Amino acid sequence: MKKNIKTIFCLVLAVSVFSAKSFAQSKTNLPLYKNSKASVESRIKDLLSRMTVEEKVGQISMPLGWPMYTKTETGVEVSETFKKLLKEEYTGMLWATLRADPWTKKTLANGLNPELAAKATNAIQKYAIENTHLGIPILLSEECPHGHMAIGTTVFPTSIGQGSTFNPELIKKMAAAIAEETRLQGGHVGYGPVLDLAREPRWSRVEETYGEDHVLNSRMGEAMVQGFQGNNLKSGLNVVATLKHFAAYGAPEGGHNGGSINVGLRSLNQFYLPPFKAAVKSGALSVMTAYNSIDGIPCSSNEFLLNELLRKEWGFKGFVVSDLNSISGLKANHHVADNAAEAAALSINAGLDADLSGVGYGKALRDAIKRGKVSIKTLDTAVSRALRIKFNIGLFENPYVNPENAKLKIRDTQKIALARQVARESIILLKNQNKVLPLSKTLKSIAVIGPNANNIYNQLGDYTAPQTEENIVTVLEGIKNKLPGETKINYVKGCAIRDTTQSNIDEAVRASKKSDAVIIVLGGSSARDFETEYIETGAAKINTGDNELSDMESGEGFDRATLDLLGDQIKLLKAVVETGKPVILVLIMGRPLNLNWADEYVPAILDAWYPGQEGGNAIADVIFGDYNPAGRLPISVPKSVGQLPVYYNSRFPEKHGYIEVDAKPLYSFGYGLSYSSFEYHDLKITANPSKQTVLVTFDLKNSSQIDGEEVVQLYLKNNTSSVVLPSKQLKQFSRVHLKAGEHRNIQFILNKADLEIYDKNMKWSVESGIYSIMIASSSDYVRLEGQFNMSKK
Repeated sequence: MKKNIKTIFCLVLAVSVFSAKSFAQSKTNLPLYKNSKASVESRIKDLLSRMTVEEKVGQISMPLGWPMYTKTETGVEVSETFKKLLKEEYTGMLWATLRADPWTKKTLANGLNPELAAKATNAIQKYAIENTHLGIPILLSEECPHGHMAIGTTVFPTSIGQGSTFNPELIKKMAAAIAEETRLQGGHVGYGPVLDLAREPRWSRVEETYGEDHVLNSRMGEAMVQGFQGNNLKSGLNVVATLKHFAAYGAPEGGHNGGSINVGLRSLNQFYLPPFKAAVKSGALSVMTAYNSIDGIPCSSNEFLLNELLRKEWGFKGFVVSDLNSISGLKANHHVADNAAEAAALSINAGLDADLSGVGYGKALRDAIKRGKVSIKTLDTAVSRALRIKFNIGLFENPYVNPENAKLKIRDTQKIALARQVARESIILLKNQNKVLPLSKTLKSIAVIGPNANNIYNQLGDYTAPQTEENIVTVLEGIKNKLPGETKINYVKGCAIRDTTQSNIDEAVRASKKSDAVIIVLGGSSARDFETEYIETGAAKINTGDNELSDMESGEGFDRATLDLLGDQIKLLKAVVETGKPVILVLIMGRPLNLNWADEYVPAILDAWYPGQEGGNAIADVIFGDYNPAGRLPISVPKSVGQLPVYYNSRFPEKHGYIEVDAKPLYSFGYGLSYSSFEYHDLKITANPSKQTVLVTFDLKNSSQIDGEEVVQLYLKNNTSSVVLPSKQLKQFSRVHLKAGEHRNIQFILNKADLEIYDKNMKWSVESGIYSIMIASSSDYVRLEGQFNMSKK
């Protein structure tokens, strides 16, 4: 009887528990995928089981985002375009919703400030959650290469300037600031870093890269990923990093953007892929495919790249997204697909998860599935990768942001100060004959000349939103901020970047003659304008007609046949130098330009690339000695396009000269001067062949009376190897600050990854033999040299 009572009691208890659980579930009506305490994988599985094929396809389709909101007199709301898209295409992602530039036609007037941007993304999320039966929030991807490309955000130097800092920790801080500004406005994925090797300076997108060296690119890529993603994607301050462009995009034939790439498998592994591998190992959760093909296979349908290498070999756990319209480009550009459905099938079967365009998958992918060209399993795999990001970032639990935080924390004083610091550290002193720099602040008059001296957009680079003038400090304004009120500043533009109808060289000469010194600011521009036409990918369409030319000679789509200063710039420079006044040339540009004449005749040259919103203050800091420059070239500057390619780490045999000119660049990778001088002493090398490590130490001394920074660089050479290698390869570097007279022992440790090569068997290995270590202040200025033996005894 007692046993029966006990059994009855257990049954009643079980029924009670079940009833309570059922009541709770019915009360909340909470499906498993909405249960934050459930595992991510179980939530994905549950959600997939509830979705139709059409809904799944919609989740991996990413249309252009800026038409999805409407600005009203009282605020912002979702547009009819978004409502229609969500109803008909079940859209799960949007790209560049907050992007503003001439291509999107979003201006300071009709675009969104940070507070309104946050309200817009909230409206998009609210509508998607409340008007779809599954209530899946939208994943929002934004352009973030040197700041979030939205109105009111902080504008940092472009990537080529970031690379010039040789300071990954600083770039990590910058990336964290960009991520915060993006996330506060409702973005979840940040496009960047760009890890393409810039081995072709005629290519229009050099400014978006960290330069020509894969080790420097790797360290910068790691820093960007760590800064973007942080340690907790649910922090509300971090975004998913998207690595661009996979792979080998930066060395197209003839410099043609998106053109085919001819590299062997060994070169691909030894040079072009390591930055991506390093960033993946740092935890990057998104990768974007490149427009180009490699050995005849488009990157957007390259199963070896996306599945075998990226996922199986490197262990990538995120999702792969196409570049804009690159899936459609399999038919339209590469001609490897007969129709849109076939292009979609080629891409998704190769491991490309998400379509940036909204037309590459969508109907085309649905057609491919109906025709049996794509399996439901393949579709589910792609969709699960996108959903995994949404769950891991906490989007189902926290789809909204606080507009007040966006209003208060974006472009605050700390981020502005950080923009100035990145700009200062990026500036490269190329020449300082007779110590013309730093200039004295007691000069009675200074001429400020040139098309880039007082143009806010020319200073900012491509992928920049419209700016209010008070947010940008030009070189002219930076100089005014630096000098006392009684100093006479004589400003004349002199000429445009390209258009010769705007030149006023005589006036510039008169201003120079009546001044004690001349600061002339030349170079290039990536500033888009509303007269420029754009192709469907957003790249600018080149205007070679006789109409008035914009300044734009760099930035996506603006490939060059020469690297000369365009328009009347060299004519202006020569006229100013002929006045006999001390001349400081400041270069604001997106790619290396021909500086042969300037190197011979101009006393002082500063390369500032595109220094961002605080560029004017940073340049003035350097010119007047409030900051001691230590930037280094991340890309070699050629003497002629006829030398190209001219990157420092080309393979043996060493290049011989031409009839007209030698084979050496004008300025080599890693080069940069300082107001200080440094001495290198006492190199010691201790190799441990069994552990495949090498300890390298040396003493560095600031032998000047000025505090400064030195970028010490360690290069390695395999004296003999099974495959042909470069004569030297950067392996490690460090930006070291030393007070006047201070000395410090510097230590580098080379590990297996530093010593490995992609050998004759297409395997990574550390080969036995003699190696040379070169401690240098640039790739062509070795200060200390020694050897070690990696042979096992």
